[in-house]
Amino acid sequence: DQLRNVRHIQATYTAFAAILADGSVVAWGNSIFGGDCSEVQDQLMNVQQIQATEGAFAAILTDESVVAWGDLGDGGDCSAVQDQLRNVRHIQATYTAFAAILADGSVVAWGNPDNGGDCSAV
Repeated sequence: DQLRNVRHIQATYTAFAAILADGSVVAWGNSIFGGDCSEVQDQLMNVQQIQATEGAFAAILTDESVVAWGDLGDGGDCSAVQDQLRNVRHIQATYTAFAAILADGSVVAWGNPDNGGDCSAV
């Protein structure tokens, strides 16, 4: 019943997340791998884009901030770089990490460092 006026769908390995016309998000599937967004549901308003790793989602909001959820080892926790995730223009993903391009052209990464989640040495 919640899947009406869907604007975009993204998938992890075992879950889906849909952006609805009002900018809210509905997620379903394996709860460990992003199918349960209840912990961040109140933050998932005015969502513009969602990207996914194998087990986590990252959403860009209209204020150009980011909300992530799902498996922590797959990028579902961006708290370590949250203060840097401002003016986000785009997010791309590897199997278990995310990288965000900011308005100034810089990049912020999080998730599994072995798969690109740490770009501090570049």
